[in-house]
Amino acid sequence: MAAIKTLGLDHLVLRVANVKRSITWYEAALGCTLERVLPRFGLYQLRTGRTLIDLVDIKGPVGKMGGAAAGAKRRNLDHFCVQLESFDEKRIVTYLKKKRIKPGKVERRYGALGHGPSMYLTDPDGNTVELKGPPDKDQTERLPDASYPGRKRRAR
Repeated sequence: MAAIKTLGLDHLVLRVANVKRSITWYEAALGCTLERVLPRFGLYQLRTGRTLIDLVDIKGPVGKMGGAAAGAKRRNLDHFCVQLESFDEKRIVTYLKKKRIKPGKVERRYGALGHGPSMYLTDPDGNTVELKGPPDKDQTERLPDASYPGRKRRAR
């Protein structure tokens, strides 16, 4: 038995310039709910399914440790991905537009569960959020240079 067995994303921490604005955005875009607040650290924890998205005020004690805020030439991370139970492109786009959130282009991308539909959004601090749908029935790799070094070869 392995000493470490991962189940999925537990939480991630984003350093943000305006906590209230970010909470509002994550509530509107992803349906998150504010679960826990630790004012002495400037930490706000949002629930999204079984996962947490932690927001840290860049002006707070923990946020200051990370240096300058993210921006066009500085990032706290490239992106993070939220796995969706279903992916109805039309409904998602309509929903986001109602919330005044610009939907990204839907493309087939690879994630933890395989190839499937995906869309990128940008939060108020310039962080990229990927919305990932369930895997496609057809898992054929379509990129010629892709390799899977972690996969075991089948015996012939």
